[in-house]
Amino acid sequence: MSNFTWSLDEIAQDVGGTVIGDGATLITGVTTDSRSVTPDDLFVPVAGERFDGHDFIASAFASGASATIAEPDRTEATPRIEVANVGQTLVDLAAKRRRELFIPVVAITGSTGKTSTKDLIAAGIADSWASPRSFNNEVGVPLTVLGTPSEASALIIEVGSRGTGHIRWLAPCIKPNVSVVTNLGVVHLETFGSENGLADAKYELIELLSEDGVAVLPADEPRLRRDESVSTITFGADPDADVTVDVVDMDAMGRPTLAIDVGGEHLVASLSMSGRHQASNVAAAVAAAVALGLDVKAFVASMTKATGSPWRMDVHPGRFTVVNDAYNANPQSVASALRTVAGMKGRSVAVLGPMAELGSACESEHSKMGALAAELGFSEVIVVGVDHGYALGAPELISNASSVSDAVDILADTLQPGDVVLVKASRSAGLERLALKLIKDATQ
Repeated sequence: MSNFTWSLDEIAQDVGGTVIGDGATLITGVTTDSRSVTPDDLFVPVAGERFDGHDFIASAFASGASATIAEPDRTEATPRIEVANVGQTLVDLAAKRRRELFIPVVAITGSTGKTSTKDLIAAGIADSWASPRSFNNEVGVPLTVLGTPSEASALIIEVGSRGTGHIRWLAPCIKPNVSVVTNLGVVHLETFGSENGLADAKYELIELLSEDGVAVLPADEPRLRRDESVSTITFGADPDADVTVDVVDMDAMGRPTLAIDVGGEHLVASLSMSGRHQASNVAAAVAAAVALGLDVKAFVASMTKATGSPWRMDVHPGRFTVVNDAYNANPQSVASALRTVAGMKGRSVAVLGPMAELGSACESEHSKMGALAAELGFSEVIVVGVDHGYALGAPELISNASSVSDAVDILADTLQPGDVVLVKASRSAGLERLALKLIKDATQ
């Protein structure tokens, strides 16, 4: 598959940079990772919390990069394009690619469910291009757009936000035909400031819609219904929603069978992905298909083949079953994971870490999850690290592990054949290491 072919002179004109070296050098790809350079790539040295990509320019050239972007006085390597700000230039490059694309663009944001909804929509549309993994930030979104093959039938973009203005800043490289907001939950309140601040930030994706674009919104979210002139399709449990989805069955792997009602048409779909919460994600995905004018029946048939992304309700059977949901955690996703595991055959055990960035709601939300685990009949909940309030909701159920290795030792003494153990926390907790150790133990 081909993407694009640009000369450095052409790029410099579009991003407002200055070419140093051979401006006729041709570029067919863009990367920010010096370890994954391919021939004819342009290396863009973005800065992270612990590194500056400028330090890896020499490595990128050694790996085959044809040129680099750089800020003034940061490198002597040529050919290069000097720019004032590398981060802005990455967005400008993606905006250039977006202007070349004449295919439907679906952009997805929300507190939870972004990645799964993206995976479902991508599976439902043949030859579409979607964000690899959870590429939803100021680097991942531009890279997703830049990676779009010329042969793609549609572009599906996952768009995260950690504050007001983040989505709006990415506007030039998104320009969606369909904007999907999966939900508004209690998440990142430390950065959004309030639930209304969260709603304002997510609404930015709707503001980016093309003139004839369609907003796909939860039926129960009046905070997102701000402009009656915006064409809208709703989804959710509300019977008046345009698309409703109900769970009618769950198999031993936690994979739901769903009843879908859209425009008077009734469909039944059995997913390849696990989790009760997938019902809402499916509803959002089907609503997006309606917004695009697709054959819904054919879309649903293809959508059921979606397998989802790693570490998200990733079910591994063995002597005991491990549910690796360690990619991230917030109250909505933890509650859904607990309910899914409680509905699976076997004794329910959970290993939980902190739910990050909840601000003043931190203790109360952790307490609610502890109480929910007790209500659902979990036999044990092991909290790794600082408790933050789980034990307040279920003091008799919760035990504490000071570290991942401590949790491994506790589980070695308590797990029984046939158990179902959930591993869930915000990514900063690093519980994926525990999940991978348990998966190995369960299958030996």
